[in-house]
Amino acid sequence: MKRLAVFASGRGSNFRAIIDHARLEVLRNVEVALLMINDRTTPVVEVAKGNSIPIEFLEGIVGRKFASKEDREKARTEFDTKAVAVLQRYHIDLIALAGFTQVLGSTVVQAFRWRIMNIHPAKDLVKFGGRGMYGEHVHEAVLRAGEKESGCTIHYVDESVDGGPTIIQTTVPVNTTDTPETLAKRILIQEHRTYSKAIQLHADERLKVSEGRVVIDWSDNWEEDWNRRQERFIEYQMVGAITST
Repeated sequence: MKRLAVFASGRGSNFRAIIDHARLEVLRNVEVALLMINDRTTPVVEVAKGNSIPIEFLEGIVGRKFASKEDREKARTEFDTKAVAVLQRYHIDLIALAGFTQVLGSTVVQAFRWRIMNIHPAKDLVKFGGRGMYGEHVHEAVLRAGEKESGCTIHYVDESVDGGPTIIQTTVPVNTTDTPETLAKRILIQEHRTYSKAIQLHADERLKVSEGRVVIDWSDNWEEDWNRRQERFIEYQMVGAITST
């Protein structure tokens, strides 16, 4: 059983989707063991409370003012050091970043090398990734560029921003009538399906990083089996979409 920690700072829809995958027994041999937050008021807290998942708060550097660059870096290092201690205390095997507003430093990345995943709401992380590219900023940039497709990317985290090795991606066509809001909504549906797939691949030890690239072992009909199981989540997801309209 792999113990998963999710780092989140927003509404927590990807966090909830991971929980639902586990509850529906689509995601197997993975325990959602911890939610890490850097804002006590973030709505994702209620998701964790509603599912009896432990919550840990660590104050980071986002939204804070510092007297100097050195003080800011000291606070960042303190956050990373405390984060590693908390993760070790909970015996965490894998970290999933789900809209976490603070970039993790090398202390955490090195302690959990190729055991930290991130989800990004675009396919081309060279053009639409990096600092400042988050949320609707990504979708606005995609539409300004006149792209014909976008999607989401799950990647391992390294010391760069959105530059770690890609694990899997999902494509979403861009419509001529799209706004950032409509594009974001369609991509989010795929995010909720794709993140747990990457987590399952990791938990099943199907992923290997070689020469900066992720190699996936798809043998023994792994993907076909996953798709059959995930039909339960997709049905649940679509029923929820219908009842919320």
